[in-house]
Amino acid sequence: MASLPKEPPEDPKKLSFWMPGNYVRTVHRTDQSFQASNDLVACFLERAKVEKQYAQQLSQWSTKWKTIVESRPLYGSLMKAWQCFFTSTERLSALHSSISQSLVAEEGERIKTWQKETFPKKIFCGFKESHENKISFSRAQKPWTKKLVKLEKAREAYHKACQREQAAIDKEKQANDNPELSPEKKQKFTDAKVTLTEEKAKMKDRYEKTLEDVTTYTPRYMEEMEAIFEQSQEEERMRISFLKQAFLSIHRHLDITNNESVKAVYSELHDTLMGISDQDDLKWWKVSHGPGMPTDWPKIQEWVPPVKKLKRKKRDQKRNNSRPVMIGGVKVRAIYDYTGEEGDELTFKSGEVFLKVEEEDDQGWCRGVLSGGKEGFYPANYVEVAE
Repeated sequence: MASLPKEPPEDPKKLSFWMPGNYVRTVHRTDQSFQASNDLVACFLERAKVEKQYAQQLSQWSTKWKTIVESRPLYGSLMKAWQCFFTSTERLSALHSSISQSLVAEEGERIKTWQKETFPKKIFCGFKESHENKISFSRAQKPWTKKLVKLEKAREAYHKACQREQAAIDKEKQANDNPELSPEKKQKFTDAKVTLTEEKAKMKDRYEKTLEDVTTYTPRYMEEMEAIFEQSQEEERMRISFLKQAFLSIHRHLDITNNESVKAVYSELHDTLMGISDQDDLKWWKVSHGPGMPTDWPKIQEWVPPVKKLKRKKRDQKRNNSRPVMIGGVKVRAIYDYTGEEGDELTFKSGEVFLKVEEEDDQGWCRGVLSGGKEGFYPANYVEVAE
């Protein structure tokens, strides 16, 4: 069975914190922190049950074998050594039982109390912090979003004007090449092109003014959004600091042995816990979900005319009829970037000057030679005669 085509990956820049609505990740962080603290409580309550069960198993084992050993014909230091195993086990059982009680009574209750103080709720609005952050971000972003929508409309209007002008240019060219049309009809095509060129200029001016308005407003927008974001960061920093202390406290209860191998395990765990850094965590969040994310700030997007697909069989047939070659060639300058799709097509950048050595064919293509000596085809409407 054929698999469905994969959807193109979403542009990472559209996911930027600055784009409309993308602040919700930071807003939802409060809910996620609350859920994480719930999971933390559940996790270590389950560990407390394991400690309690282990303590019971140790006690049962010690009671059973202490009775058996007392009935065996052992004496002296050998008996004393064997009985010492059971004494140590009873002490270890008491220690694990104490750990179980501490995890429930101390750590579990401490985290639950902290939750009530840190995550107050509003009726019908979820957590107070999330609600207030959402309202603040929304208010700060609303003017920016309106300007961005207006900018997108201006861009679309400008690009459509470019398309209409190009269509008029093509019609004018076809009319001028048609000897059967009267001068009056040809003039109508010329007048239509002039009108659309003026319209395009107006649309571009409107587009540029709208972009200028967005650009002027951007610093204020960034300042307001960052102020709200930094307040959220401070709230998250306090949560990280508390949970770091909670982890260290739990570690203190569990680190019970002086065995060198076990010491090494707990030492590595301790080092990891001591490595928790609110600064590093907040910095990562800022770069991954906050103002430090890359974004594609609005800028002018020039319209590029479409390229007609080159029909090679038709071109090769006409070339066999010995198409005239221009002696010496004519210097032309590229007005758009073009990347050749086939081996016999040229690739050049806007502003690059090279030679046209063959006139435009009926498909809209010319033959040229780059300054490096490469010869090939290129779309005629991507260049202009160089003065």
